[in-house]
Amino acid sequence: MRKFFQEIKADLKFKTAGPGQKLSEPSRVPKEKPKAEAAPKPRQAPTDEAQMAAAAALARMELKPKAKLPSSQEAIKNQVRKELMAEAAASEKGLSTEDQDLASPDKEGAAAPSVSGVYFICPLTGAVVRKDQKEKHLREAIQSYFSIDPVAASIMEIHTFNRDREKVRVGVETMAKYLDNIYLHPEEEKYRKIKLQNKVFLERISCLEGIHRFFQAVGFETKTLPVPGQETTEEYYVLKESMLTRLEDLKGYKEQLLSSEPVRARLDRQLRLFKPSPEAARFELPNDFYNLTAEEIKREQLLRTEAVEKASMLRTRAMREKEEQREMRKYNYTLLRVRFPDGYILQGTFYARESVSALYSFVREALRDDWLPFELVGPGGLKLADENLPFNECGLVPSALLTLAWDAAVMADIQAAGEEQPASPLKPELLSRVQTL
Repeated sequence: MRKFFQEIKADLKFKTAGPGQKLSEPSRVPKEKPKAEAAPKPRQAPTDEAQMAAAAALARMELKPKAKLPSSQEAIKNQVRKELMAEAAASEKGLSTEDQDLASPDKEGAAAPSVSGVYFICPLTGAVVRKDQKEKHLREAIQSYFSIDPVAASIMEIHTFNRDREKVRVGVETMAKYLDNIYLHPEEEKYRKIKLQNKVFLERISCLEGIHRFFQAVGFETKTLPVPGQETTEEYYVLKESMLTRLEDLKGYKEQLLSSEPVRARLDRQLRLFKPSPEAARFELPNDFYNLTAEEIKREQLLRTEAVEKASMLRTRAMREKEEQREMRKYNYTLLRVRFPDGYILQGTFYARESVSALYSFVREALRDDWLPFELVGPGGLKLADENLPFNECGLVPSALLTLAWDAAVMADIQAAGEEQPASPLKPELLSRVQTL
């Protein structure tokens, strides 16, 4: 077939040769030397049908998709697809993602992740722990705190490990009334006893984790008492007599119970500074960044299969934006890099729904002079002017490379002042820990 096209091209070239051009004929070896020089026989031009067939074939060859090097976004999608499939396979076998990673050896040539995972800082111990170990560590830290302040530790349990905030509010307010009645009416014995089988107590209080440890910590003890007028007995919480001399403490416990908040581990930014690198726009994200359960992973695979089929279909702008929003909601976290004018790259981990102001604060904390005005420019040259917008609404999820630009007027004034400026605007302690990307 290729030989046929070459002949057609040669014929077309023969027909379109201009005056004065010498056309090269293929060399032929005559069987016998002619006696006289014969006039060259004009070559027959290809038929119209042949020319049309050749043109159609060449057009089809031109339309064939050419091999294209994958962009950074395509590489991210490929990585996401691989990890989703791995997670789905692990869930079907009953293995956790971490166990799956340990069980399977590293593939040759596999790219190392840009960050090893998502980490948190425990407010009680200051320890840095991985996301999947966060709750376990908090429980252990609060448990250890019982030896220091049992009342505070039990209040931490109530506010931290009961997820339904409305139930916590109702339960805490009901307990506060119990304590308030004792404080206001210490001579009334009925207020110092709480029946454990009381309907209100069962529905509002007893269902909360940590509640029984709180009663014990503030001075109640469990007693079995007879029911007046009956031969049966009931379980009660009864305030110890010694607490009647410490009513102010009881009032303080009530206020502490009402004013406390859940203990929350703080997201570790995992601040990194990299030397200038052409790999700045290349991201490889670990599984911690994905907001997907095992069932959602399976469903995601089906959606991706459908997406491949829809790729050739025309979609409206609204359809594309809807799909982009759905894509953004799959992530709880985002990995952001800020490239400075001198090429240095600052990296940090953020919640996907944090506002842009968090990134501006993150950059300012890394500067020698945090008063220097600057602006951040996202992918496509979009200036992040509204600091109240969340990252997932700015297209900065699950990862993005941004550019920092100084205020030109301020920098001109600094240069005009003739003051000697440091080689880099970044803090020396950061520069001392610079890494290679």
